[in-house]
Amino acid sequence: MDACTLGDVLDVVGGHALRLHTAPAGLAAPVTEVLLYDAHAPMPPAPGALLLAVGVRAAAAGPLVRAAAEAGMTGLVVRGPDGPAGEAQAHGVALLSVDEDAAWHHVHLLLSSAIGARPAPSAGGLGDLFALADAVAAATGGATAVEDPRQRILAYSTVPGQPVDEDRRQSILGLQVPASTPNTEQYRVLFAAPGPVRMPALRDGDLPRLAVAVRAGGETLGSVWVVDDGTLAPDAEETLAQGASTAALLLLRARAAQELARHQNSDLLRRLLDGTADPSTAFDRLGLEGAVRVAAFVLDAASLPDAEQTALRLLDVVRLQCEARYGRHACVLVDGVVYAVLPGPGARHKRLAEDIVVRAGQALRVPVRAALGEVVAGPAEVVGSREDAELVLRVLGPDLPVATVDEVRPRVTLLRLTEVLGERRELSAGAWRRVLAYDEQHGTDYARTLVSWFDAGCDMAGAAKLLAVHPNTCRYRLKQAQQHVGIDLEDPDERLVLWLQLRTLAGLRAPTS
Repeated sequence: MDACTLGDVLDVVGGHALRLHTAPAGLAAPVTEVLLYDAHAPMPPAPGALLLAVGVRAAAAGPLVRAAAEAGMTGLVVRGPDGPAGEAQAHGVALLSVDEDAAWHHVHLLLSSAIGARPAPSAGGLGDLFALADAVAAATGGATAVEDPRQRILAYSTVPGQPVDEDRRQSILGLQVPASTPNTEQYRVLFAAPGPVRMPALRDGDLPRLAVAVRAGGETLGSVWVVDDGTLAPDAEETLAQGASTAALLLLRARAAQELARHQNSDLLRRLLDGTADPSTAFDRLGLEGAVRVAAFVLDAASLPDAEQTALRLLDVVRLQCEARYGRHACVLVDGVVYAVLPGPGARHKRLAEDIVVRAGQALRVPVRAALGEVVAGPAEVVGSREDAELVLRVLGPDLPVATVDEVRPRVTLLRLTEVLGERRELSAGAWRRVLAYDEQHGTDYARTLVSWFDAGCDMAGAAKLLAVHPNTCRYRLKQAQQHVGIDLEDPDERLVLWLQLRTLAGLRAPTS
């Protein structure tokens, strides 16, 4: 695999996210890894590394430039625009900057993903978590496993001849540590400890463990466990602590790869939905095929103090539920609305949307609405399904939190008619304005009477019931309206247009009987 260069990094995360101020060695300079500056630790030799100036103001980063040059690093990344560009140029170190409010852990993930989301070369030649588990097992003398915070087995050693017990066998078979109260207590102790911890055997026939938490900054990323049959190497604790540091780097880079892929898919989905991406290419890259439907989810709250964060949590809930049903799945948050493209057929889409609304409402403690556009045959029609879903969102409410476009077709059609009629002068003109004006000037109730009559199918008794008046009263009002306003209720075309304009432009509906 070709080495990643500074130019490659800038191609992936450049622009507003990462700005280049000087590159004395050129854009072809290799970039091998990303390191976080630690003021309390010596600077290690790290040819090709990018050093993140954590805890150092940009204007005061001159000494870091010199230290980075001595360590053979390719570049220094500072927060803010006023870094020591002159010193960087003089010492042959590239100077880059990120926004002053950028989180260093986020910068680390982005840059790690840009260099291929693969582990940097190390003294032990560790290429991945399984290789790390084998290396730790060989160095300590005990079978090793790497877990995530949820006690799922991510990797395990395969060094022959090392003792194992039933607990390890079951964990590896299910790639999950068996749940139990004693296990839970051991993890509590482990994650509270600053370093390696020796754990007693939990049951007869099992072996003790030597374990350490894997951390990056203040975040717990997982743990590394070594089976202790009493013959571990004297420096096993030190070896395990070093292994945890390497595991942290590998886990961060694995997360970076996942986040980069998720970011790229979200951006591609956004462009597919707004029509700026080539539909067929986007479909292929997103792993979609055949019939699909766009689903839209939104928080049902007028205002929230942390609306942006709550919307991001809604995105996580939608993505999790979609991935549980469809595997890898792209979802995107745009202007407060979470969109997902659901593969056809659509028979179970509404049930999924209802489940998400319930789960998200419980998790976020905010009501959620969900709208489903029409099932479309292929990529070229996805934009139309998205437009359907957005229309459905506008007609949902507390009494109807989830709906497909087919279920509310009349309502969304009237909604679009309202917009179209209101945008065109010639479509918004007509007798409806004269009816409203006459009612306002003379205190009559012709508009409401007309709408009730139309809604009752032009049945006088039905209209009178809706208005709670005698049919003769209703008949008299309609006759007077024709005379005073100049409308012809015998003309079916005029009836249709007047009804539509009163319902859409005037927003009138017959009263509930």
